Amino acid sequence: MAVFAGDHGVLSEGVTPWPQAVTAQMVANFLAGGAAINVIAREVGARVVVVDVGVATPIPGLEPAAAGASGGGDTGFLAAKVRPGTGNLAAEPAMSTAEADKALDVGASVAAQLVGEGADCLVTGDMGIGNTTPSAALIAPITGNSVAAVTGRGTGISDEALALKVSAISRGLERAAGALHVGVTELGSVPARDLLAQVGGLEIAALAGFVVGGAAARVPVVVDGVIALAGALVASRLAPDVVGYLIAGHRSTEPGAGAALEHLGLDPVLDLGLRLGEGTGACLAVPCVRAAARILNSMATFGDAGVVSLES
Repeated sequence: MAVFAGDHGVLSEGVTPWPQAVTAQMVANFLAGGAAINVIAREVGARVVVVDVGVATPIPGLEPAAAGASGGGDTGFLAAKVRPGTGNLAAEPAMSTAEADKALDVGASVAAQLVGEGADCLVTGDMGIGNTTPSAALIAPITGNSVAAVTGRGTGISDEALALKVSAISRGLERAAGALHVGVTELGSVPARDLLAQVGGLEIAALAGFVVGGAAARVPVVVDGVIALAGALVASRLAPDVVGYLIAGHRSTEPGAGAALEHLGLDPVLDLGLRLGEGTGACLAVPCVRAAARILNSMATFGDAGVVSLES
């Protein structure tokens, strides 16, 4: 279970009432073992690794040189910061293409490391205040949906904040189209890394790399909600065959999640009306995934069990 954490400059557009410092505070909570994902991971027997790929503020209680430190007994930490948060996608590129590549590499490296240490299934997680905004900014052009159709309330924002969110994404896509010398309706066909650099997030890029890395190692990757699905869409554009290794853990209530699932052709394992994030929905699906694998490998066929079939 890898939880990638990063911050977002688009917070300055008023897309959420939560302050940026909450990202670092939640990372500290993960490392202390007290977050929802820690509880669920312990219940299903999953190991949690938190990866700082772009947290903008200091993580409370964590020394700067604490790469590889563990917290909460079963939670590891990896310091892999590409930059302290993205730029404001509504007004400037979220990151450079070189930074996008570096974040992609972080995710791929984490996947390879975890599989090398014995993981037979990877699960996506994320933390980043405001990250449903860049997720919608990626999902809209890749799936061909309107911004309004794929932009949700995230942490439960007001109608006013939702309107600001839709406006920020729309302006960001118009700006990105100009920078990439295409029309807004053509953004879905530009190279995925270019779109990611313009309007994405560092943790979304890392999630995309994590998906590619898991598929390259030939292990299933259980994908969480709208943020992870945005990363999965980018991954599918970079390497289309990754889709065969993806399992949709659950159906998030965010509208962008439904659009991404449909585009990827994935049916979610669970539909519980969840919107918490952190990777919680995907982690809850792990027992179902394991049970399915055991059924395929251990359950006797009628022939094996000596049961008379209708054809005999």
